[in-house]
Amino acid sequence: MTIRKMLLASAAIACAAMPVSALADTSGKKIALSNNYAGNSWRQAMLTSWSKVTGEAVKSGVVAAADPFTTAENQATEQAAQIQNMILQGYDAIVLNAASPTALNGAVKEACDAGITVVSFDGIVTEPCAWRIAVNFKEMGRSEVEYLSKKLPQGGNLLEIRGLAGVFVDDEISAGIHEGVKQFPQFKIVGSVHGDWAQDVAQKAVAGILPSLPEIVGVVTQGGDGYGAAQAIAATDRKMPIIIMGNREDELKWWKEQKDAKGYETMSVSIAPGVSTLAFWVAQQILDGKQVKKDLVVPFLRIDQDNLETNLANTQAGGVANVEYTQADAIKVIESAK
Repeated sequence: MTIRKMLLASAAIACAAMPVSALADTSGKKIALSNNYAGNSWRQAMLTSWSKVTGEAVKSGVVAAADPFTTAENQATEQAAQIQNMILQGYDAIVLNAASPTALNGAVKEACDAGITVVSFDGIVTEPCAWRIAVNFKEMGRSEVEYLSKKLPQGGNLLEIRGLAGVFVDDEISAGIHEGVKQFPQFKIVGSVHGDWAQDVAQKAVAGILPSLPEIVGVVTQGGDGYGAAQAIAATDRKMPIIIMGNREDELKWWKEQKDAKGYETMSVSIAPGVSTLAFWVAQQILDGKQVKKDLVVPFLRIDQDNLETNLANTQAGGVANVEYTQADAIKVIESAK
């Protein structure tokens, strides 16, 4: 089964054949993407998916513009200023991957008060006037420990690799991991580092903490850090633990190599970067006058031992396992949430 079929089937939103021009006219509307960070392969894939899907929508006359903007630093103050500039530039909707769930609420409220539709995704905001599209990140983290409990029923010590400090997604996944440890108390987190969802940062952070750690049986992660962790551990005389992967191509490739050579087993889980395209279409539907619930949930994409090869074959070199959404997919998501 392809990545696209897996993700859409799990959300019960199988794509229906429907042309993008089938709804009422939003051809004069302008949508902007406000993104707080682009320093890893997931964010790069997210931006690529946005440009690909929205470029076709603009070309087809569905909207007048769908411009992406990324801040230079992962700072809420800088992103708030970016949103205020978008208000002044007359955008009709802002699709937002937020640096903070709360620090941008003032700027988001300003946008709403100016009549602008705000749809947050991945890094969502708590301002009531905004829409939110997210996976259950806590469950994603908890499921990692549950997986380890089945592979390692005797338990043991875990190393946690977190994402970007202060970001909603990082806090939620970490909270889920710690809930999993409470549920399966045979495990103990003996060390925690921030890998910023980037392989090079994770490798350096793991290499730095390893000398102070006892034996570890597992590494719980957030995505974009599994390969870096493997490289750091491989440089020591430690036994390779079970490292939870995050759907990056280099992680899947390393896993495949280890599986073929040694029967290595793990799992991989992340949100699909193409969720940005779902957020775009949800914003377009709201501009088109559709009634949409404020909170929409999409499933995370999980890869297991038996479908590793299929997913790796469908993942671009240097990229991330992904799915891109259509307008029809967005309509199904909206309707299933009612």
